[in-house]
Amino acid sequence: MTHRIVIHQGDITALAVDAVVNAANEALAPGGGVCGAIHRAAGPELARECARLGGCATGDAKITGGYGLRALHVIHTVGPVWQGGGVGEAKLLGSCYRRSLELAQANACATIAFPAISTGIFGYPPDEAAEVAVKAVAEALRRTAGITQVIFCCFDAASAARHQHALDALGGAG
Repeated sequence: MTHRIVIHQGDITALAVDAVVNAANEALAPGGGVCGAIHRAAGPELARECARLGGCATGDAKITGGYGLRALHVIHTVGPVWQGGGVGEAKLLGSCYRRSLELAQANACATIAFPAISTGIFGYPPDEAAEVAVKAVAEALRRTAGITQVIFCCFDAASAARHQHALDALGGAG
């Protein structure tokens, strides 16, 4: 299934895909980092729709319209805050990717782009996060026929290299 995974360095808000994933906070409120960039690019309608969703638990995901983005939808997922690795962070991070893909499939999204969830202000070690992300996506794609392409949209070259290394470790070519 790794042939359906692509590593891309760039701006997630500029991608023309069915869904982009927002590394959200539990309130689904506009924030910093990728969350702030997605909210700014989508416009105020996104924040209004998010406010009606009642928040989101860590490891879960919710979907909204894409508004001013080129993406049709935004899937908001709340990654774990890194606390040293001993309180289930990997399980929760993997759940973010699985739940996002489940929502994508349920909403007929064939193409989806992920940022590096939890690696910013939430402090998840980037190498470990890339491994969890790629493994969770590859496993989910084995059970998902409707999703034709998953893009790991990396903000910088170091993140792209991490994700490519994790993909290569699974035997895929990005």
